Amino acid sequence: MTPLTRFLALHALIGFGIAGLFAAMLFGLDVAGLRSLVVQSSVGWVAASALTFLLCLTFGSVQMGIAIMQLESNDTQRGSRRRALPGFFGPTPQPVPVRVRQRSR
Repeated sequence: MTPLTRFLALHALIGFGIAGLFAAMLFGLDVAGLRSLVVQSSVGWVAASALTFLLCLTFGSVQMGIAIMQLESNDTQRGSRRRALPGFFGPTPQPVPVRVRQRSR
């Protein structure tokens, strides 16, 4: 298994775990009567499975995307996580003097 594949699989599993906890909390806390609806329906297990699968797919994809965006790129300085955005994480912008002409009316 290549390092990139291992990296993506690990982060997908992390996202699946978070989604599983989220789905368990949805059903456990009976949010919007979801657990009651699933228990009372004859095919409620299909809805619960579909919801859990789609949550896992979404959370896994988001976790993989976040992990990829946090990778260090080759054009950044060594040791830095990302390029600094002016005014947010880097040096503060300095004012530049500008010559203003007086308007004639």
